[in-house]
Amino acid sequence: MADQTKNVAIYTTPTCQYCKMTKEFFKEKNIQYTEYDVSTDETKRNEMIQKSGQMGVPVILIGEDLVIGFDKPKLSELLLTSST
Repeated sequence: MADQTKNVAIYTTPTCQYCKMTKEFFKEKNIQYTEYDVSTDETKRNEMIQKSGQMGVPVILIGEDLVIGFDKPKLSELLLTSST
């Protein structure tokens, strides 16, 4: 199980399959996260674009680390390894 010391946020849309896969991965690993629906929240959509330079979702923030898309190896590395 993950030792969750980092804040996790995910920018999503309701129709995004990769967003659903990411959230399922978080659920399986017992990772708590904050979800922002950028299809209805213009402020968070602009924030996501400003942070990532991307309009595609998911955009995931883990602490200060930015992950674009459902990159399972990168998510595992950032979430499931103990930080020093």
